[in-house]
Amino acid sequence: MVFTLNKVFKGFYKDSVALMRLSRDLGAMDGINEAALMMGSPSNKQVLKDAELLSDEGTAAEGGDLILAVSARDVIAARNAADTIEPQIKSQTRVVAGYNVWRPKTIRTAAQGNPEANLALISVPGSFAAAEARKAINSGLHVMMFSDNVSIEDEIGLKKQAREQGVLMMGPDCGTAILNGVPLAFANKVASGGVGIIGASGTGIQEVTTLISNNGGGISHAIGVGSRDLRDEVGGISTLMGIDRLDADAGTKKIVLISKPPGKKVLPRIMERIRQSPKPFTVCFIGASNLDLPANATVARTLKDAAQAALGERKIKQFPASHKKISRGCTAIRGLYSGGTLAAETQLILLDAGLNVASNVAIPGAKIITDGVNTHQIFDLGDDQYTQGRPHPMIDPEIRREPLAAALAETDVGVILLDIVIGYGAHPDPAGQLTNILNSMRGKNDPTIIASVTGTEQDPQLLSNQIQTLQSAGISVAASNADAAVAALNLLEVTN
Repeated sequence: MVFTLNKVFKGFYKDSVALMRLSRDLGAMDGINEAALMMGSPSNKQVLKDAELLSDEGTAAEGGDLILAVSARDVIAARNAADTIEPQIKSQTRVVAGYNVWRPKTIRTAAQGNPEANLALISVPGSFAAAEARKAINSGLHVMMFSDNVSIEDEIGLKKQAREQGVLMMGPDCGTAILNGVPLAFANKVASGGVGIIGASGTGIQEVTTLISNNGGGISHAIGVGSRDLRDEVGGISTLMGIDRLDADAGTKKIVLISKPPGKKVLPRIMERIRQSPKPFTVCFIGASNLDLPANATVARTLKDAAQAALGERKIKQFPASHKKISRGCTAIRGLYSGGTLAAETQLILLDAGLNVASNVAIPGAKIITDGVNTHQIFDLGDDQYTQGRPHPMIDPEIRREPLAAALAETDVGVILLDIVIGYGAHPDPAGQLTNILNSMRGKNDPTIIASVTGTEQDPQLLSNQIQTLQSAGISVAASNADAAVAALNLLEVTN
């Protein structure tokens, strides 16, 4: 028997990351099969309906209402879970080191109560995010918008408004930033130094900044711009403003750009702005080719190449990892990634080696995954198709369970590639969670599993602890995501 319960909180919204964490906690409670905390917009209600998590009470919710939805083994388990989580949903304070932290209810109140603050982090459902960002910009605040599901028209309007006010508009869908050494959203604690980063990719920024920090370099600032900033419609407004900021920053000695290939119209503007800069640039546009770079810029094919270029003469350290040989006939690679740009980097490395590659989020040259296609398959598990109504895999690695079981069941799979991304905002022990999942499903097929860990020793999870947990479970660990992909090629005896 399955019982579905919805509880609606009228006119209520909460930080998006907090909702993802509460969803994870709710889903882990005794007797709960599936759980979600979502705003009552038509699209979200359709997601809940498709997941068989919507009841009559949830159907009546409006866009400004929060829906708690659970599928449980019985009514008692459902009600117990809802009653347990409700006080945390309604809490207006959080506890840090034993102290209650003041949480103002409006941007205006926050700005008035802390006049020295100069940045607002917007992390509310997309239908509210644009209005909150406008209030912040009007208050003279820089904005980092973690929220997604914001229309591109609102994004363009907000970025033009921010440009007029002389403040940065980072996002929407900006998952990572490091400003003056402070990690924001999904970010890592890194060493300070002379490398400035501008990126449309959250995990791309994390991979490059941590590789630089772990190998003797340091970061001045890492500015996220959102996944759509370099589209022709948006025009690279935040990227161009980010270059202006880093150009003017005396502590930034070199600049790295990270993104998927920009739109055809915006690319020349970016190249011209680089040409005007007195500082050296490294440009890593994953999957781009034949870039017409100015004299002060070099191209990096991969995220690792970008980090190495920023480090200069310092070489990225390698792990003395050993990988068991794959069984005869097991020649397929499966990549199960929480980081979209890490998945893209792996696709690029496999394509450059001449392999047939497919992905649910395919880069140029790769195919879209379809049934019956005999290719190496790379999955971005942070894509919307996996995260609708569920926490991102960096928050809840449980999303990997079904794809991992499927990969282990395929008799032709010889290598499974995984990423572990740690830092602020991420799961407290993703390596431990992953090994627990693996221990519950090891079967006859025993492919080589190779992982990389994106993070530093200063992160809450500790890089060394995560590596040791993986290695103790028989998982090979590479020094970078790119190294993991190359190790897979070597096992298949493919020359990269």
